[in-house]
Amino acid sequence: MQKPIRLSGHARYQLTRRGVSEAEVLETIQTSEWEPAELNRLQCRKGFPFGEEWNGKFYIAKQVRPIFVEEANEIIVVTVYSYYF
Repeated sequence: MQKPIRLSGHARYQLTRRGVSEAEVLETIQTSEWEPAELNRLQCRKGFPFGEEWNGKFYIAKQVRPIFVEEANEIIVVTVYSYYF
């Protein structure tokens, strides 16, 4: 059974600032390979088709990179980064 994933207040705030949906974060964590990140945290990455304008420029793809910690009973997303291509 997969652990529940909870977004911290900071991560939830970053979603709108960085143009990422909660569903994209969950899918990225559930389907991508995890790797170590700074401060004993974990990270993973997943690309999504975009095909829209972001901050005045058109991009065809977006990459989502959540930073998270795995606790005994849940996964806590600390922050979320996005990259547009």
